[in-house]
Amino acid sequence: MHAASGVPVADIKRITHNDGFPALGEHEQAWRLAASAARSVLERTAVRPADIRQVIYAGSGDWDLPFWSPAARVAHELGIERAHCYEVTNFCNAGMTALRVASDSVTLGRGTYALVLIGDRLSRMVDYTDPESKALFNFGDAAAAVLVSGGDLSFSLLHSVMRTDPSWSDYYYGEYREGRIAIRRAAHRKGLATAYVENFTALVDETLGALGKRLSDVAYFLINHGDKDMHERLVRTLGLPPEKSVFNYHRLGHMGGADTLIALQDLLADKKLERGDLVLLASSAMGFSWGITALEFHA
Repeated sequence: MHAASGVPVADIKRITHNDGFPALGEHEQAWRLAASAARSVLERTAVRPADIRQVIYAGSGDWDLPFWSPAARVAHELGIERAHCYEVTNFCNAGMTALRVASDSVTLGRGTYALVLIGDRLSRMVDYTDPESKALFNFGDAAAAVLVSGGDLSFSLLHSVMRTDPSWSDYYYGEYREGRIAIRRAAHRKGLATAYVENFTALVDETLGALGKRLSDVAYFLINHGDKDMHERLVRTLGLPPEKSVFNYHRLGHMGGADTLIALQDLLADKKLERGDLVLLASSAMGFSWGITALEFHA
């Protein structure tokens, strides 16, 4: 990054907070990461591919191939032949959007299982030769998979609320550069970090009100890893102790829509969740959109 952009290493580390993080190699494809995650979920739950009625692939819309369905490709790879396969584009909020769509469909009786996949190529969209893009230098690549069902649950989806402030719609955009899409930022505009804190705070309040809960009832608050300073500011503003969130900046960059699910998996692996715990997932995306997804842990 330093060699390509000329940005001092110290300045880059103030964005990445580490010496390295996962990114796709030259010939690696995001859909294969998503398929691997999905295969692990199906094997662990012993769910048959024939019982899955939806496959939803969530991300930014810059798939491994243009004019192509990664959802259908993953379904074919896994032997899922009777599902409706489609994509949801809402950048790093797409995964939680797809989770809500899948949950609504299952609740309405439109299939026994739905498979939500998160896969993106964020690192491929960063122009490392552009010093003005340094705020994006922590963009990495990861994938996640969530199996949605009406029963046999690890988590219940209790509530989902999202909003968009369209006044920021043109602040980031893509342009074609040497056969790929590169992310560009418009002229600097103050107030985005404040917009994050204000929108997340309002959505947390709305979520807790809808659930009849208080902030003290929240076991964990997990957030996209776009900006560590904003993450810390948000937790302080909410009045949550830092140990009620997960900070992976020492080992990971911004893994797109998979951030909150990686943090959730860490909590599961470390056996930090207890039955009945309320977990809030805070997701955000260019555009700019914000969302809070409330989950209850079962076992």
